[in-house]
Amino acid sequence: MAEMTISLSIGQVAESTGLSVHTLRFYEREGLFVNPVRRRPGGRRVYSQDDVDWLTVCIILRASGMPLPALRRYADLVREGAGNEEERLALMREHQAHVTTQIGRLTESLDLIRFKVGVYEDIADQDSAAGRQCHAPSPAADGEHTPTLRHEAVIE
Repeated sequence: MAEMTISLSIGQVAESTGLSVHTLRFYEREGLFVNPVRRRPGGRRVYSQDDVDWLTVCIILRASGMPLPALRRYADLVREGAGNEEERLALMREHQAHVTTQIGRLTESLDLIRFKVGVYEDIADQDSAAGRQCHAPSPAADGEHTPTLRHEAVIE
């Protein structure tokens, strides 16, 4: 039995992935597709479900901060096929370390933001006058982590 191939226009792919038509063309120029984008006789691009699935991987990797050269290298390795899994693994481990570091920094930022939200909620609850100074508390006795600020912040 013949396999049914889904043919999607660039507009349909843009809509389903959230990428703009411009970005899809850019990804093609940059060599980020694993398979060449097919064309209809009139030159219009035709995408398969495999292309959309691959774009989903690209979207996630880009959203996690993978630089275009690394993504291009990954696409090259996938395109080459079996035999380069060690290089793919090294590339992914390097990116994993980057994302882990990024998550740590974001967690520290979130700790500070949560602290500041608490400060401002307390002030709003107390209906305080503007101009008071807020300070970060020392680490809680129960071991809860709170950020330590080195400078006073003036509430404006």
